[in-house]
Amino acid sequence: MAIPFNKPFIVGKELYYIAQAVIENRHTAGDGSFSRKCQVWIESQLGCPKALLTHSCTAALEMAAMLIDIQPGDEIIMPSFTFVSTANAFVLRGGMPVFVDIHPDTLNVDESLIEKAITPKTKAIVPVHYAGVPCDMNHIEEIASRKSLYIIEDAAQALLSIYKGRYAGTIGHLGCLSFHETKNIISGEGGALLLNDERLVERAEIIREKGTNRSKFFRGEVDKYTWVDLGSSFLPSDILAAFLYAQMENAEKIILQRNMIFNVYMQGLKSLSDRGFIQLPQVAEDSRSNGHIFFIITRSLAERTDLIAYLREKGIMAVFHYIPLHNSPAGTKYGRTGSPLNITESISERLLRLPLYYDMSENDVMAIIEEIEKFYLLK
Repeated sequence: MAIPFNKPFIVGKELYYIAQAVIENRHTAGDGSFSRKCQVWIESQLGCPKALLTHSCTAALEMAAMLIDIQPGDEIIMPSFTFVSTANAFVLRGGMPVFVDIHPDTLNVDESLIEKAITPKTKAIVPVHYAGVPCDMNHIEEIASRKSLYIIEDAAQALLSIYKGRYAGTIGHLGCLSFHETKNIISGEGGALLLNDERLVERAEIIREKGTNRSKFFRGEVDKYTWVDLGSSFLPSDILAAFLYAQMENAEKIILQRNMIFNVYMQGLKSLSDRGFIQLPQVAEDSRSNGHIFFIITRSLAERTDLIAYLREKGIMAVFHYIPLHNSPAGTKYGRTGSPLNITESISERLLRLPLYYDMSENDVMAIIEEIEKFYLLK
């Protein structure tokens, strides 16, 4: 493809730091100096009490499910329009995802439907900040507080997105980040668990270290470490952390560039939106998006299929997104619906993500806009 959907990139000292981890620090396993630097960066930048690097956002979600002690039969409210890991993390502990519908503009969970889906078995709400646009967290916080429920933010796509002055991922009890190569700040694979409730920190360290109190041992708090709880191996290599730290040093630069591309798309496609051909993303005035995804919503599945094929012929890779979880074989087996999901089903058939990556040129963006305009002129 002349213009791929995504392209991993180097923005600073990534390769230098990897060499430093291996040659100078002589530490390539987890929890080395670069892992600690990344965690400190997250804590200071986002203002969260404690951050722990993980090998993926999936791992962070699985840790979150363990931390809130999900038991068989517990219910967790979440959108169906999300990645499978959002549900899998809780199903692995015996929990049941309860899927509710989304807003037609932001594609985030419709907070007005959450309370109707709550039962005596409900233990947590998992808002997903789709495309880096924050959910209505004030409303969700109010429900969770009144019903004594945990909030676990799936902020995989929302690092440095802001909701009413607070960073996405720092508002709920727990937040989960992703540094997958398709995200804004990358390390190939990788993630982080944000611990906004300090009561969960000590157990999180144990779960992350295979159920041992190894972290206490390295801090000199115990004379030897042993198996004390459930856990698994959730640490990333310090080589990945070295790459990641270089990206973090340039995070604002990366976000600024992605938002510039996002805005070029918005301005260039506004005419098609005004004429009713497509729907464009929406960001609330009191929020800041990190420019993670630029999508359009076509008028029908057939139109989206034709547009994907047309752009591919022109060397442009545009892709759809989630198949709703409630319609998947595992979703019907392990979850249930908490509201009609008409918007989810309609949007999932019509949404198309356009290329957006750090070193994408404005000329590439304009070329894509031009081809989309030509496609609709043929209609």
